[in-house]
Amino acid sequence: MKKSKVGKTPPMPGLLPDPSELLEPPEAKGMRALNLANHFLIAMPSMQDPVFGGSVVYICEHNENGVLGVVINKPTDMTMQILFERIDLELAAGLDTPIVNEPIMFGGPVQDDRGFVLHTPGASYSSSLMVTDEIAFTTSIDVLEAVANGAGPQRLLVSIGYSGWSPGQLEDEISRNGWLTVGADASILFDLPIEKRNVAAMKLLGIDPLMLTSDVGHA
Repeated sequence: MKKSKVGKTPPMPGLLPDPSELLEPPEAKGMRALNLANHFLIAMPSMQDPVFGGSVVYICEHNENGVLGVVINKPTDMTMQILFERIDLELAAGLDTPIVNEPIMFGGPVQDDRGFVLHTPGASYSSSLMVTDEIAFTTSIDVLEAVANGAGPQRLLVSIGYSGWSPGQLEDEISRNGWLTVGADASILFDLPIEKRNVAAMKLLGIDPLMLTSDVGHA
């Protein structure tokens, strides 16, 4: 692992202790020069990290404590149906929803024993962050209880674990050409097949992924 200019080993990509430390009131957002909330991070070909290589990360929050995001294109072998069984949630009688067959994403290496949900807003849940008018990030189980009862959001992405960066860490990785950044598109997040999300995110930048090399600068 490379060392930083001050001679200390930099933190691992995507590691922060707890998502609650990143949530902040909206009025605090104006205090920062750079805010990557509601952006995609697209791993550059030069990134050899086994966790983040080839990944697209949706950034939920960026504040003075760091950055919180969720990988959106790395499915696990767990489906929503399996998750419901593991947390003892039963589908309401007669409920037939395609959501239960959706795979759970590997959201990142932080708290990889917990579930996190990106979804379209609607009902209020006990622990949610409104990222935009189209996308919310919920850490409480009540959103999954609502899904099981047939009253949950129709568009959602569930992950096990999340990704986080300490203050200045992501900015440093971007400056080293580790990531491309681009404003997010909710349709890529919720509607596009998983295997197409990386290419679609690249195309938001007007980049042909086949022409991309590890020498291309960040956006």
